[in-house]
Amino acid sequence: MQILLLEDDPEIGDWIQCGLKRSGQVVDWFSNGREALIAATTSDYDVVILDRMVPELDGLSVLKTMRSARIETPVLFLTALGDVEDRVEGLEAGADDYLAKPFAFSELEARVAALGRRANRKLTTDAVSLSSKDIHLDLLKQKCTRRGVAVDLNTKEFRLLEAFMRSKGRILTRNMLLEKVWGLNFDPTTSVVETHVSRLRSKIEKPFGDQVIKTVRGTGYLFEG
Repeated sequence: MQILLLEDDPEIGDWIQCGLKRSGQVVDWFSNGREALIAATTSDYDVVILDRMVPELDGLSVLKTMRSARIETPVLFLTALGDVEDRVEGLEAGADDYLAKPFAFSELEARVAALGRRANRKLTTDAVSLSSKDIHLDLLKQKCTRRGVAVDLNTKEFRLLEAFMRSKGRILTRNMLLEKVWGLNFDPTTSVVETHVSRLRSKIEKPFGDQVIKTVRGTGYLFEG
């Protein structure tokens, strides 16, 4: 799993990161809330672990911003604020689990694994189709319709639109699309993303007279369909 960890205590952060890595997880560790929020809203994670009392932007604000941006990644609060009122506040803000410090690493590991399984079950349930307003993707048959009209997409165009729809309301950079759709690392010489986005627009936008994929100059693309 890909895990985001927000923890400002260097000893605890290192301990958690090393322990989760030993169990095969990939952990991105941040010590302030602002950097963690940027990562959470621009990258895909399976589970997010948040401390509440951290510099720049507290963990509760990070969670609220994620949820307002429709990011449904499972979130576990790992914090010294363990009173009933604190737990209720965190869960009502959209957290999926809450673990107070001090804690046993085995319990943290088990809770993270449970959240990962929950997310995977949801992905399996959602894997048959994908819809956003008047655009519908049949993921099994690799078919696309808009306003009930069939849209003929090749494999890469279909995967590109799927990536956009799964990240609706979030900016996807050119490099992120290269990795998601083509499985490529950064290549400054290729224009494959721009070419395929242009072709996709000619099929999914032009015939219907509106725009669903917005170019964010100097950053990437934003799907608003």
